[in-house]
Amino acid sequence: MPLLFPNKTKYRKQHRGRRKGVASRGHEVAFGEYGIQSLAPAWITRQQIESARTTLARATHRGKVWIRIFPDKPYTKKAAESRMGKGKGNVENWVAVVRPGSIMFEFAGVPPEEAKRIHRLVSYKLPVPTRLRSKFHLGGER
Repeated sequence: MPLLFPNKTKYRKQHRGRRKGVASRGHEVAFGEYGIQSLAPAWITRQQIESARTTLARATHRGKVWIRIFPDKPYTKKAAESRMGKGKGNVENWVAVVRPGSIMFEFAGVPPEEAKRIHRLVSYKLPVPTRLRSKFHLGGER
């Protein structure tokens, strides 16, 4: 399993930030034939990304897969039953900030009906509602 987190960061801990707004970049299918697009804002953990990636890799067989998100934001957590104060907690995990409209994964080399099945399998692994986008028209979607 590839370890998804940055090799080096300038600062160990970050502010939580805001997840409002829609994706201003990364909202078009650029590399593959199909893309899995987020419909809600979320933090996607490195385990969720890896789980979705393995599902995609198994389902596409000899197709190609692109991961368009990377978990570069550390999130911290205070120990259970610890008192208030005494600083920010330790880094618990790494997350990718995903806004509505951003393409998270892309894949190619499968027919359209197979792409819909793959999208359904991958969407079970993700904490956000998603939709299948394609470079060419699919029934019922843009």
